[in-house]
Amino acid sequence: MTSDLPHGVHDFLSAAGWQGARIEPLPGDASFRRYFRINDGERRALLMDAPPPHEDPRPFLHVGKWLREQGLRAPAILAEDAPRGLILIEDFGHDRMRDWLDDHPDGEHQAYADAIRALVDLHRCPPGPFEPYSLETYLREASLFPDWFCPAAGITVDNEGYNAAWREALGPLMLRQQPGVTVLRDYHAENIMLLGEGKQGLIDFQDALAGHPAYDLVSLLQDARRDVSEELETRMLDLYRSSIETGPDFEADYARLGAQRNAKIVGIFTRLWKRDGKPKYLGMIPRVWDAMERDLAHPALAPVARWFDANVPDAIRDARGAGPGAGLAAGLQE
Repeated sequence: MTSDLPHGVHDFLSAAGWQGARIEPLPGDASFRRYFRINDGERRALLMDAPPPHEDPRPFLHVGKWLREQGLRAPAILAEDAPRGLILIEDFGHDRMRDWLDDHPDGEHQAYADAIRALVDLHRCPPGPFEPYSLETYLREASLFPDWFCPAAGITVDNEGYNAAWREALGPLMLRQQPGVTVLRDYHAENIMLLGEGKQGLIDFQDALAGHPAYDLVSLLQDARRDVSEELETRMLDLYRSSIETGPDFEADYARLGAQRNAKIVGIFTRLWKRDGKPKYLGMIPRVWDAMERDLAHPALAPVARWFDANVPDAIRDARGAGPGAGLAAGLQE
């Protein structure tokens, strides 16, 4: 419907040379951004609608330009009106990694190996001109767990002790992320486009920071939206470590960032339900929780594991697997 289209879109497309093109909305996700497929005869493009004040497309333009300068496949920018939040970008097609794997499960190993090689290429570049992934940023993200999940689960927890535990656990890795690499921060199967011949198209990278190389590996291999077996996770980590020197503390840092990211995601998914009215994300929490528990079992996470033991009842922690996990999500919805 025309009323559902971004304000001023027809003038924007006309000025960009796409007058009269067909505009087809695409399914949305967790943000305020919307996407539309633009068709004009044999030409096609994607329109990003990133409406202010909720969204700001300038970081996307900034990071994308840097990625393309490094020879990585971020979409080309065909036209832009950043103040209005309208960006016309290259269309990478329909083969999103997540959807492609649903139809081609036998291609899983190759698709993930290609995604690992794309990360290797990125990590061989100097870090981009982005803000550092600071300890305070890690703590702010991890705090989404007690801020959103714990009240929804009906438990009162020690917030000060939570932050102190994370400071102790994350402190050792901070020096090892200097100078660091570019961290895309949301690198997983729903944000990777398969372009053929093993090439990966990158999308949803506007929040990039300079940080630790393990972070995007965790994002990919402990995917909140898709089951990744522990066997595949191990094989892909071995592939990465065979390509880049990681050092003796890499396994511990991978667990640290896995626990941090997964705690953050549990909080985000709860917030998406409570604040934004999107209950579908509750069903993903058990998968994330399982990965978080595996990470917490690493000795590097001992301070955080002790906090969970003292603050999160077994009845909640046990309701996370393939069977009782449904109870965890159902319990939050009550």
